[in-house]
Amino acid sequence: MKFIALIPARFQSTRFPGKPLAVLGGMPVIQWVYENAVQALDNVWVATDDDRIFNAVTSFGGKAVRTMSSHRSGTDRCAEAARLLEKETDFDIVINIQGDEPFIKAEQIKQLMACFDETTEIATLIKEIETTEELFNPNRPKVVLDDYQKALYFSRSPIPFVRGEKENSWLLANTFWAHIGMYAYRKEVLQKITQLSPGKLERVEALEQLRWLENGYRIKTAVTRFQSIGIDTPDDLQMAAEWLKK
Repeated sequence: MKFIALIPARFQSTRFPGKPLAVLGGMPVIQWVYENAVQALDNVWVATDDDRIFNAVTSFGGKAVRTMSSHRSGTDRCAEAARLLEKETDFDIVINIQGDEPFIKAEQIKQLMACFDETTEIATLIKEIETTEELFNPNRPKVVLDDYQKALYFSRSPIPFVRGEKENSWLLANTFWAHIGMYAYRKEVLQKITQLSPGKLERVEALEQLRWLENGYRIKTAVTRFQSIGIDTPDDLQMAAEWLKK
């Protein structure tokens, strides 16, 4: 199978406009993402609707493709980029890498690649939850799995519920999994899922991947030991800069 990595990046952000071009350790955030991605595979592209991001990527020797500005999600942007790039590069699987996670590991990308056999439709990463605070944090989506390590459900609530145990003992009673938001899809599946209407569960939980489960798609998971740092605010950028100094 042949893989392509797409990094959706937009300039407009409510909490941190221009964050892909924010400088971290002497390089823009988007360059950190790109250079870590190419450690896993050669076929890496930034998908953006902004000339400033496009020019920054090409100036450091990266590859970029222009997309429309109307996309509501990175998944939608990746789908358009995949359609455009089919004309010039051959691939079977699309890996969607967040453009605001500068410390993504090549190992994680390779784990997603390893998920694909002839039956895999979509793959994503999970990580074991280690603290009660994380377990009950609604901003850390959780996932429950079947016996084949495929996702049964994603939720902002701690799942499954541990009956008869106090909340501070739940981690002793069960293994809980956090969802790490990096995906890979068969190229034809990517096009199909972006044509689906938002589902009831997706609207309630505000989790895009529930739309895919509601429509019968299966999501295979791989366990990562690493939690990346997302740059959502200027404070996150400062934290990342401090982390680099360690």
